[in-house]
Amino acid sequence: MQFDVIVIGAGAAGMMCAATAGQRGRTVLLLDHAAKLAEKIRISGGGRCNFTNVNARFDCYLSANPHFCRSALAQYTPQDFIAMVERHGIGYHEKKLGQLFCDDGSERIIAMLDEECRLGGVDRRMETAVLTVARGDDGVFAVETSRGRFRSTSLVVATGGLSIPQIGATPLGYQLAEQFGLPVTPLSPALVPLTFHVEDAEIFTPLAGVSIDVEAKAGKGKFRENVLFTHKGVSGPAILQVSSYWQPGMELLLDLMPDGDAERWLEEKGDSEQLIANALSELGWSRRFADAWLDRVGMNKRLKDLGPKQRRQLAEQLHRWCVKPNGTQGYKKAEVTLGGVSTQALSSKTLMAADVPGLFFIGEVVDVTGWLGGYNFQWAWSSGYVAGMNC
Repeated sequence: MQFDVIVIGAGAAGMMCAATAGQRGRTVLLLDHAAKLAEKIRISGGGRCNFTNVNARFDCYLSANPHFCRSALAQYTPQDFIAMVERHGIGYHEKKLGQLFCDDGSERIIAMLDEECRLGGVDRRMETAVLTVARGDDGVFAVETSRGRFRSTSLVVATGGLSIPQIGATPLGYQLAEQFGLPVTPLSPALVPLTFHVEDAEIFTPLAGVSIDVEAKAGKGKFRENVLFTHKGVSGPAILQVSSYWQPGMELLLDLMPDGDAERWLEEKGDSEQLIANALSELGWSRRFADAWLDRVGMNKRLKDLGPKQRRQLAEQLHRWCVKPNGTQGYKKAEVTLGGVSTQALSSKTLMAADVPGLFFIGEVVDVTGWLGGYNFQWAWSSGYVAGMNC
């Protein structure tokens, strides 16, 4: 069968692209090997889908070319997607930091995109595995699948990354990029919990479930959010955010008093009989964490027992506690994949491959990775729309 456009991947970006192209009058085939549409949307945001962030801008994304996403984000903004959500009567609310969530379940977003595809006359084929892709001398793509052969003048790859393989992630998109001569930058799990070395794990594993407000820093990434201790290491929003900047062997710096001046606080406490652990508990720390942390830095004692040098050392530790993770929990727990199809090989204005007319890459498969909090969905909507307008 012949179509104008074939979109591989019925996730957020793929559905957005298919609907946009279809509503332009293009004949569109949407393919996916999974049984259900948009599994990642379904499980996101605790089932409520953090579908965008009103603060989405280019500097909230990681890429070898940090300016690449500017054009797509300008062509299709968070406000544009919000307008679609409102048009479909979907209630939503802002939780914090510009994060928008559905009032009801994430199924509402999937149903909205499915309806937009229906309005565009999109032919959808689920449980259809792509076996091979070829491009003829006439520029027409031939896609061999488990349910027959299809042809098109435009091919859009929206296959996602390697994160959450349990819902069907595959390396197909990267393989297709390499087949057609597009480079793929190094891949790694991102927005992912970090794991401890054994010596730290012995101390902090019993703290599983404890959360504390910090400013976390790794490489060029710095975020003020909560850190959550787990039986394997550290998680929570602060850690997921900096994990995109963390590299093996790199230190993780945690400011445990992000709103205060530790040295001044210790001066104000003076030579009190109070245990330092109790004093820290007054700042909102759990006593369990205070004791474990003070044991780790060797200062679980009374305030009056601190000499001037120890006070300075404790203040330094409170603002610059250094933890050296030994790894991440991998793609199984990662929300997204860092790296992807090189942006050098794509047009930022259309998402088409520079050297392969008619071939497009969108969404997570591209080397554009957003922060936690709706940024990656906005990249999916923006890149999907832009490709849909040009394929």
